[in-house]
Amino acid sequence: MSGIPVRAIPPTFRAYVAERAGDRVERGVRSFAATDLPAGEIEVRVEWSSVNYKDGLATIANGKVARISPLVPGIDLAGEVVASDDPTIVVGSRVLAHGYELGVSRHGGYAEYERLPAGWVVPLPAGLTAREAMSIGTAGFTAARSVVQLEERGLGPGSGPVVVTGATGGVGRSAVAILVQRGYEVWAVTGKPEAHDELRALGVAGILGREEAAADGRPLESERWAGAVDSVGAATLPYILRTLRVGAAVAASGNTSGPALTTTVFPFILRGVALLGIDSVNVPIVERRLLWERIATDLRPRGLGDAITEVTLDDLVGALDGILAGRARGRWIVRVGG
Repeated sequence: MSGIPVRAIPPTFRAYVAERAGDRVERGVRSFAATDLPAGEIEVRVEWSSVNYKDGLATIANGKVARISPLVPGIDLAGEVVASDDPTIVVGSRVLAHGYELGVSRHGGYAEYERLPAGWVVPLPAGLTAREAMSIGTAGFTAARSVVQLEERGLGPGSGPVVVTGATGGVGRSAVAILVQRGYEVWAVTGKPEAHDELRALGVAGILGREEAAADGRPLESERWAGAVDSVGAATLPYILRTLRVGAAVAASGNTSGPALTTTVFPFILRGVALLGIDSVNVPIVERRLLWERIATDLRPRGLGDAITEVTLDDLVGALDGILAGRARGRWIVRVGG
């Protein structure tokens, strides 16, 4: 959208842009005009963003994520307010934003400046820096929401072992870190043997290989898990469902192995298990702000800041391709400004 009055944002600034060109997508850092940012009450100087699987999809031709072209990707951001039409969000304060249309149908965090609706903005909680907030990011928020949903259904540290799939990825590692910090017996699923020592250092009780969690099995197997967090999808969710204990639940948020689900009704009708869908995009802002307050306190992940790789806007091509190829370990965060 053009013609938006510029208040505190410079006329042009650096941004990483993905633009469709026929059957391919041209990607790279370019000069971006403030007048091409959409309307919003809050203007932010972006300091940090992060690299998520969804960001990778937004930059490839068959990703089926980007809704506009050109698009500044980046589904989350943190930075300093430089202009505000909302009296509750003051100039100079630190804020974060993620979800809604950010980085999908509205320009996102891979730009030095952004303009946002006030109703999308989360004041940065005390005890978190902007860098730490993006070390947690959308992935950590999703993990925290998964834990909250499981606990609201009755899961507690004394309930029994909890399994986490994709344990070296953003959501998985964050879920492990939160659960361990809260006193759970956590088992990690990973296909990366080189990550075993790191996961044990984080505090997991045991590790399963990806092949075990992705193998075919009977409609119901021995009850094992009191709860589960799954960010992988098609490959591991069937195993989790058939090995959950009576009345247990799995919080599912990802589809890195595919969107299909092949299972039976038996876990649901014979053991009363539950499949809890975890959405981080459309969470109402009041709930979103309250959850971030908890992420800064009782849901704060163990080892926050560990397993972090910093990149810049100029390094994003490699990072985005890497996360799509499954090479991510921990979190990649993006130093946008500073």
